[in-house]
Amino acid sequence: MSDALAPNNAGPRRPKGRRILGMRVTPLTIRRLHNFRKNGRGFWSMWIFVTLLVLTLFAELIANDRPLIVRFDNALLFPVLTDYPETRFGGEFETAADYRDPYVQELIDEKGGWIVWPLIEFTFDTINYNLPQPAPSPPSGTNWLGTDDQGRDVMARLIYGFRISVLFGLVLTAISSVIGILAGAVQGYFGGWTDLLFQRFIEIWSGMPTLFLLIILASIVTPNFWWLLGILLLFSWMALVGVVRAEFLRARNFDYVRAARALGVRNSTIMLKHLLPNAMVATITFLPFNLAGAVTVLTSLDFLGFGLPPGSASLGELLAQGKANLQAPWLGLTGFFTLSIMLTLVVFTGEAVRDAFDPRKTFA
Repeated sequence: MSDALAPNNAGPRRPKGRRILGMRVTPLTIRRLHNFRKNGRGFWSMWIFVTLLVLTLFAELIANDRPLIVRFDNALLFPVLTDYPETRFGGEFETAADYRDPYVQELIDEKGGWIVWPLIEFTFDTINYNLPQPAPSPPSGTNWLGTDDQGRDVMARLIYGFRISVLFGLVLTAISSVIGILAGAVQGYFGGWTDLLFQRFIEIWSGMPTLFLLIILASIVTPNFWWLLGILLLFSWMALVGVVRAEFLRARNFDYVRAARALGVRNSTIMLKHLLPNAMVATITFLPFNLAGAVTVLTSLDFLGFGLPPGSASLGELLAQGKANLQAPWLGLTGFFTLSIMLTLVVFTGEAVRDAFDPRKTFA
């Protein structure tokens, strides 16, 4: 039998792709990555944002009032990880040693020891009692961005505040997106009374005064990271419902969906494997913008005094101090430029993601 007449047992052909980091990537994904890479503004914004986030994740190693390493009595100690009492260095108190105290530093020097400090010798709540002038003091060699009205280092509070703002935004965006996608999928797929009743519920729920509820709850309990996350999660999940619902409504009567139903495929399988991938294309483009909105909400609440507990590292609290201390412009300018740069990087990244998933967008 000739090759031309030989049966074809090769089966259905799979789309060729390449392997990236050990994973096979389809040509469509390669095109999207190429489009994202060609958007230079968004590509470099993503890398700058990720670099800043990774650096702030190790904020305790960058800005801390505890040394990274202390050599004392021929032993290496790590105060950044462990509390050591002052008696460990020959002092008189059983409380944790204050390494900024000249007395403790003299005790270490007497034993021929040495101290390795972080780049910034303050944490977000450390008060500098050796200011050249009353707080808020201007930038100096010790306090690079000056101090706030309580004598705390602005640079240290900026690093910790950036971290908590971004992490809060990421967690809120992730959880609210999962809930919103599930809700929109159920509405769009089943339609009918399910869609009608759910839409009426969303209309009523979205009309609830979120700020007033936060004010009321703040008078009952002390807000913290998880309280704020839970309260904002009650309302933020509705951001993606409309997008996912529209995609499911559009695709639920396609031929391949009807064929799957006729074959007895479960509704959950059809929703997850056949319809959800199509809806995720439009959903992913919204995620960076939802992240920017989540960061802005937390900053606004902190600015108004209904956010994180007093004393927490917060960009909104830094802006509030700048408003209350106009004679110290470094406070307001630091908060303004930090928030502006952060949101600009996120928005530029979102634009690049949107272009990558846009089938009409091509780059030479």
